[in-house]
Amino acid sequence: MPQDQALIATALSFRGTPYRNGGSDPTGFDCSGFTQWVFAQHGVALPREVEQQFKVGEKIGQDDLKPGDLVFFHTESRGASHVGIFVADDQFVHAPSSKGVVRVEYINSTYWGRRFLGARRVSLDAP
Repeated sequence: MPQDQALIATALSFRGTPYRNGGSDPTGFDCSGFTQWVFAQHGVALPREVEQQFKVGEKIGQDDLKPGDLVFFHTESRGASHVGIFVADDQFVHAPSSKGVVRVEYINSTYWGRRFLGARRVSLDAP
């Protein structure tokens, strides 16, 4: 869908943006601030916290991922504690604290694959 590609283009345009704990704008993002900002640029309001974003939209399986889907991981704690945006070809874009910049990584890498928790599809067509 064209709107999904536009969302991905927006997300990818922030590669290299610094990680900033609590950050929610292009001067620096944390993971949920990044997803919230990107979706807001396309008229979709997401909650600020990862746990709340994990409750939004339609639950989907890893085998059904499409560009623009939110992907969730458990990193520091049980439950959803990290979020990114699925791009394509088993890759997602996110704002990780490690290495400190927005970047693209593989969902099935050793680190992220073990921590994958689930995915949600948020419609960009919502009224």
